[in-house]
Amino acid sequence: MATVKNKQVVLKRYVEGTPKETDMEVQQSSRSGLTAPKGSSAFLVKNLFLSCDPYMFRRMRQYYGSYIPPFVPGQPIEGFGVARVIDSDDPAFKPGDIVSGTTGWEDYSLIRKHEQLRKIDPHLGVPLSYHLGLLGMPGFTAYAGFYEVCSPKKGETVLVSAASGAVGQLVGQFAKLHGCYVVGSAGSSQKVDLLKNKLGFDEAFNYKDEPDLDAALKRYFPQGIDIYFDNVGGYMLDAALLNMRVNGRIAVCGMVSQHAHSDHRGIHNLYNLISKRITMKGFLQSDYLHLFPRFVEHAVEQYCRGNITYIEDLSEGLDSAPAAFVGLLSGKNVGKQVICVARE
Repeated sequence: MATVKNKQVVLKRYVEGTPKETDMEVQQSSRSGLTAPKGSSAFLVKNLFLSCDPYMFRRMRQYYGSYIPPFVPGQPIEGFGVARVIDSDDPAFKPGDIVSGTTGWEDYSLIRKHEQLRKIDPHLGVPLSYHLGLLGMPGFTAYAGFYEVCSPKKGETVLVSAASGAVGQLVGQFAKLHGCYVVGSAGSSQKVDLLKNKLGFDEAFNYKDEPDLDAALKRYFPQGIDIYFDNVGGYMLDAALLNMRVNGRIAVCGMVSQHAHSDHRGIHNLYNLISKRITMKGFLQSDYLHLFPRFVEHAVEQYCRGNITYIEDLSEGLDSAPAAFVGLLSGKNVGKQVICVARE
């Protein structure tokens, strides 16, 4: 049986502080042919698109108190991907099937945990890579977080941080479809322009240009904020707490501003939770998986009608993966960061 080369991105060591490209290494391994072992109930996939997501940074640290275990140094990094089945010892997956779910950062992956992937319909009228964003974990996070955690009402005011990212861009658009007034914060003038002129936000601002975030939020929300969808934590969360309305809701989705800090910054304005009767809730999209079919139907319908725009930042080739991931954590990406491994 012919030997097949398999390019992989592996974690060299556990990370201290902010990840660097040198914490990862692109290697060439080899495997005996492109077949799934008989009797293994496994299937072999060719990876097409891989997702860069902020939560993956937590898996690069030797920390076991998380909801997901750390990566193993010397082994390929894992993440969400879209792949094509090459060979299968599982009757539920046949060669040619397109699947999405957890796979390796490599050309070919042998999948043994069947619950990690699901078959997807390549004829939905949605690009395959969008199954990592619009129809993937970020899209479902936006859907569950906004509709289930935030319990929105028509006419309410909504603040979204990291609003041009994979999750934030959809939260804002779902809120607009629901009849809300929406303001997004982002980290560059390019992203602000994108939010206002392509994604349909009512207003947007560059938080780096605002020396006083409390004053900025009072300018954009003179009557206060009903819903804050938090992707960053830190100073933005503190300022939002000062500007929430009575019975406001805060969905805590991410804390990207705190990723590189071992001594996390404290929040000083939590007393507002009492005086304003604010509900503040952290969540994982996996808590709401029973809603996934409804989400897909809703997202596909709105996309095909032209009511939702989705922005990707596509990097070509596995060699680009370390730089793409490091860039994501420093805000260099515009939209959902995706790595294209192969197109067929």
